[in-house]
Amino acid sequence: MTNWTLFVPELYTLAMAGVFFFRTLGGPRPQQDYAIALIMSAVGLSLAVWAVGSEGILFNDVYRVDLYSQVFKVLVYIGFFLAVCLCGDLSGVDENRHSEFYLLLAICTLAMMLLVSCVHLLAIYIALELSSYSLYVLVYLRKGSEKGLESALKYFIIGAASSAVMLFGFALLYGSGQSAYLADLVAELPGRIREPVVLIGFLLALSGFFFKLAVFPFHFWAPDVYEGAPHQVSSYIATASKVAAIAVLMRMVALSGGASDRLAWFLIVLSVISMTVGNLAAIAQKDLKRLLAFSSVAHAGYVMIGILSLNALGYSSAVFYGLSLLIMKFTCFLIVVKASEGGRNIDISQLAGLHKRAPVLALALLLALFGLAGIPPTIGFTAKLLIFTAAMKQGLLWLVFIAMLNVVISLYYYLQVLKAAYFIEPAEPAPAIAVSMPIKLLALLLIASMLYFGIYPQQVITLAGAMTGGIL
Repeated sequence: MTNWTLFVPELYTLAMAGVFFFRTLGGPRPQQDYAIALIMSAVGLSLAVWAVGSEGILFNDVYRVDLYSQVFKVLVYIGFFLAVCLCGDLSGVDENRHSEFYLLLAICTLAMMLLVSCVHLLAIYIALELSSYSLYVLVYLRKGSEKGLESALKYFIIGAASSAVMLFGFALLYGSGQSAYLADLVAELPGRIREPVVLIGFLLALSGFFFKLAVFPFHFWAPDVYEGAPHQVSSYIATASKVAAIAVLMRMVALSGGASDRLAWFLIVLSVISMTVGNLAAIAQKDLKRLLAFSSVAHAGYVMIGILSLNALGYSSAVFYGLSLLIMKFTCFLIVVKASEGGRNIDISQLAGLHKRAPVLALALLLALFGLAGIPPTIGFTAKLLIFTAAMKQGLLWLVFIAMLNVVISLYYYLQVLKAAYFIEPAEPAPAIAVSMPIKLLALLLIASMLYFGIYPQQVITLAGAMTGGIL
C-alpha cells in the first residue's frame, strides 16, 4: 500500500499549480498572484524541510524517497522560493501572463522534485522533459523583446536534440542491463562498463543532464537564454535547475561504480573545456546576464571535477558546490533585478556608483563575486577547496592546476564588475535604488549565508556525506 505521506511536498506543489491554473481563467491580478505565490512557496519550502528524513519506495519501486532526494528537494524549493521573492517587480512579464508564469514555475519545480527521486530511466526522462518544456515557455514570456522568442526557440531546439540523444543512451543501457531500474543497472553495468555499447550508452545518457548543467558542448543555449529570459526565470535556471541537474547527474555517474577510466577521462575533458571556454568567453561580455551565463558554464566544469572524482568526498563536495552556486548566483540576479529598469537588461557599466546608490546590494554583490572567484572566506572558496581536495585524492593534481588557472582567469571579469560598482562614477547623476526592507533583509541573509557557510561548512559537509553515502 502506497504511503502518501512520503509524497506530501510533491502533492502540495501540484495543488499550487492547480491554484494558478484556475487563476489563469480570470482577469489579471498581478499583486494577488504575487502574494499567493510567495505565501504558498514559503509553505511548500516548509513542507520540503519537514519531509527531510523520510524514507520509502513508491509507485512500484520507481520513486525513491531518502535523505539524498529530500535534501535536494529542499535546495530546489529554496531556488523556487527565492525566484518568487524577486517577482515583486515582475515588469519583464506582461500582467496578463503573471498567473501563467507562476503556474509554469510551480510545474517546473514539481518536475525537478520528481526528477531527483526517480530511480527508473523512463521516469527520469519524463520528469526531465516536463521541467524542460516548462522552462521553454517561461523564457518565451519575456515582454516586449524579440530575444525572448529567439532564446526560447534556441533553448527548445538544443534541448530537444540533447533529449533525443539521451533517450537513445537510455535505450542502450536498458538493452545492456535488461532493466530500466537504476538499482538493477548498478548491479549489472559496472562489470561491463568497458564494453563499447555500455560505455557509449553512458555517454549518450549523460547528455541530457549536461544540457541542464550547461556543460560544453551542450552550453550554447545558456548566454542567449539568460539574456533573453525574464530576470526571474534566468535566476531560476541558474539556481534550482542547476541543483536538480547535479542531483541526477551524480546518480547516473554512480551507475558506473567508478570502474571505467574511459568514462572518467571523458568527464575530465568536458570539465577542462567547460571551465576554459566559459571563463574566456565571459571576459568579452558587456551584458551582465550573459557574463553570468558563461560563468555558469565555467562553474559546471568545476562541479564536474567533484563528480568525476567518483569518491565519497567528490560527491559530497559537488552537493556543497550546488548549495554555493544557489546562494551566489541568486545574489547576483537579485542585483540584476533591482538595478534594472522595467525589466530591461543591464550592462556592466550601468552598475557604476552602485556602492552609493544601494550599499547593501553592493556589499552582497561583492561577496557573491568573491565567492564565484573562490576568494576566502566565502562559501565559494570552501566549495572549490573541497572539490580540488577530492580530485587530488584521486591523483588528479594536474586537473586541479588547470582549474586554478581558470580561477585566475575568472578573477579578471569578476573584478571588472566590482570595479564598475565601487570605483567608477556614473556618467550622469543616477538616483538611489529603491530597496524595500524585505529585500534588505534578504540581502543581509544572503551575505550572512555566504560568510557563515564559508567559515563553518562542517554541518553541510557532514549532511552531504550522509546523503551521498546511498545515492543508489
